[in-house]
Amino acid sequence: MASLETTHHLNPRALHCFSLLWSSTEDDKEEAAAGAPAMVKFSKQFEGQLVPEWKEAFVDYWQLKKDVKKLQAAADGAVALASPLQPAVAPAHWVMRLPFFHPHGQPAAIQVHKKLAVDRSIDGAMAGEVYETAVADGAGFVDAEAAKAFFQRLDQQLNKVNRFYERKEGEFLERGESLRRQLQILVDLKAAITQQQQAQAQARRGADSKGSTDTDDHDPAVSCSIQLGGQSLREIAEKEQECEEKLNDDVTAKSTDEGPEDQLSVPQGLISESGRLGKPNEEVTSKLRTLSGRVVTCHGRNVRINIPVTTPSRTVTAIRELLFEDMLSQSKKIGTHGTDGNEKLSINKRKVHQAEKMIRGALVELYKGLGYLKTYRSLNMMAFVKILKKFDKVTAKEVQQIYLKVVESSYYNSSDKAVRLMDDVEELFLRHFTDGDKRKAMVYLKPNQREESHCTTFFIGLFTGGFIALFIGYCIMARIAGMYTQQSNKVYMSTSYPVLSMFSLFFLHLFLYGCNIFMWRKTRINYTFIFEFTPTKELKYRDVFLICTTSMTIVVGVMFAHLTIIVKGNSSSAVQAIPGSLLLVFLLILVCPFNFIYQSSRYQFLRVIRNIILTPFYKVVMVDFFMADQLCSQVPVLRSLEYLACYYITGSYMTQDYGYCTRVKHFRDLAYAVSFLPYYWRAMQCARRWFDEGDINHIVNLGKYVSAMLAAGTKVAYENNNSTGWLSLVIIVSSIATIYQLYWDFVKDWGLLQFNSKNTWLRNDLILKQKYIYFISMGLNLVLRLAWLQTVIHPNIGSLDSRVTLFFLAALEVIRRGHWNFYRLENEHLNNAGKFRAVKVVPLPFHEVEED
Repeated sequence: MASLETTHHLNPRALHCFSLLWSSTEDDKEEAAAGAPAMVKFSKQFEGQLVPEWKEAFVDYWQLKKDVKKLQAAADGAVALASPLQPAVAPAHWVMRLPFFHPHGQPAAIQVHKKLAVDRSIDGAMAGEVYETAVADGAGFVDAEAAKAFFQRLDQQLNKVNRFYERKEGEFLERGESLRRQLQILVDLKAAITQQQQAQAQARRGADSKGSTDTDDHDPAVSCSIQLGGQSLREIAEKEQECEEKLNDDVTAKSTDEGPEDQLSVPQGLISESGRLGKPNEEVTSKLRTLSGRVVTCHGRNVRINIPVTTPSRTVTAIRELLFEDMLSQSKKIGTHGTDGNEKLSINKRKVHQAEKMIRGALVELYKGLGYLKTYRSLNMMAFVKILKKFDKVTAKEVQQIYLKVVESSYYNSSDKAVRLMDDVEELFLRHFTDGDKRKAMVYLKPNQREESHCTTFFIGLFTGGFIALFIGYCIMARIAGMYTQQSNKVYMSTSYPVLSMFSLFFLHLFLYGCNIFMWRKTRINYTFIFEFTPTKELKYRDVFLICTTSMTIVVGVMFAHLTIIVKGNSSSAVQAIPGSLLLVFLLILVCPFNFIYQSSRYQFLRVIRNIILTPFYKVVMVDFFMADQLCSQVPVLRSLEYLACYYITGSYMTQDYGYCTRVKHFRDLAYAVSFLPYYWRAMQCARRWFDEGDINHIVNLGKYVSAMLAAGTKVAYENNNSTGWLSLVIIVSSIATIYQLYWDFVKDWGLLQFNSKNTWLRNDLILKQKYIYFISMGLNLVLRLAWLQTVIHPNIGSLDSRVTLFFLAALEVIRRGHWNFYRLENEHLNNAGKFRAVKVVPLPFHEVEED
């Protein structure tokens, strides 16, 4: 104790530095208590919690740490020069003895100035506040230039954070205001219709009491809603084209022989000379208000639309757009004109329900974005605190409190607009969508991630062991029985082998998708956002592995039992039906309507397949063309499925005529179609995207799939006619298609081979730190792209049947696709990060017209 007291007396700054070290330890304890992993560096926590798409907008904590290390190295060098014969003295002790701290009342080591920046690109407009730090000449830094460089970079980071926060906050505030108007319009419309329903119900009860028979079978309590008019909704809800056609037919069927008193006339001034609706003005608004009490047609019943006098003019404008624009667009086609030019209106319940759904989704995305902004603010504030604490520890300067006061008063930390908007969004959602049930609202606004159970991991290991044991037993028995040799049982290879190979390729692909999910999560690639998956329902990588191991254990177990029965000499039609029954069971599970075995994921898969098959009638989204690309690597599975359908549907398994399907001409022709059908679907998706977006790159991409279709067609033709001419054509067409595909893989899909990049032959931004991995991946993709050479070489592995060799080559193509998937989504993620896209922009249902 005496030595400690003496040290404290001789060195009054030791206590201060000790307090810094103690506070740092206490901070680590608080982080551990808050749930942060013990002994984890802040830089790791910072990287793990930041918004991946906004990474470039966060404080560059790692570069600031490098600057602090330079200062520490300078201090260490000064210690070594000052006392070369005393290496045991800690550098911190030497620094503490330097007279760096000014006496009380003296100027501080730094001064932070706030200025107004000028944006030269906008005629001298003010670009916002910027901060500049001046280091005092007598501050006594060991390396004054390094200290100035540190504070210059720190100012740049603070200014960057302020600008980004202000821009994002402005976007969210504008979005929030737009959603308020949309929601108010919806509420006003529903209130007006509810009021009319009540009045109509009262009128009907009065008519019934007088014995009136002028009623219909429609329930008066049915909620009738205004049909959402305007082109904007049709662009948004293109998937409801069938519903739109039905609505047009309903309007066409409306009777036009009702009197003028039962029709809603269009006041003059609402329609411009071009036939479109003109901009609203006071006269038009007043005329529209006079429509209160007029009659429209709702589900075959006359409904009176009441627009209260107190309705805001913007809502009246929206009502005008909803009613009359859609009416005018339809009237030219259906000719529902009255004798005096009046029009009939149709009110549709489903459209308003769709509008509610769209506004609800937009509120959820806005709330999510505001949550990201809140995280952005808190993480950056913590980064400033940590880096300034490190700076104080290295230089023994008390600059943390000075600079933190500036950070705390800066815009990004002092503005509460986003916080208040977040509360407003929550309150609006509670009031309009969950009837005040906060727990139900949080299910939408803050969905809880589904926890991964240890049971899942246990069953993965259990079924993996079962699959390996059964597969080894199956291979041994098949080897002993000689089932896969060139002199093997032709019936078994033509009937049972296609089922096993089809399941193997499919679940191999699914297993690789699980590996992709694992790597995407590890590298923080936001695949859930890219694919627009529901966070609470999407498959985790453990779920995918469980599906694969369980399914393959069942498949190999059934096929092992089937092979055992055949080896014993039982080859009846019932035994031959076992592989087909196995396939049928899996198909029934896939379409099963009951809520078990990942129902939401199964139905999502079926919806995507439907969208692919019906291309180009559905708008193409990321998950659709990504899945279509996967199908391009599963052509052998589709051909096996086609063969098995023919084999079992025609009843060939009963007669054991396994060559029947290959002799039928229609089957051979269908084999051509199946071989290039995935490429056709993908080409049609490119055409649809070009039609929607107008990007010529989609037409160029379409050419790639056309070349693949030609290559697939020539291969099938060569299989049926082994002539030299077809062989030459296969080599030429396949070579052109391979070069085309390699270029698109490397340059377009992966974003590599950029000649002006700071990373030679790669791209500027890379997620993987080891650059050589990208070169290895390109070489591997090149080798696996050449799998088509098996068509020319016809390789044989020992005495194995050629179909087994083709299976191995098909598996290599599946592996190539799984390998391609990671880099494809990496490039997509970096594109989103380059535009700071972290939340979806949900289109809004109501078309707003700006007032003069």
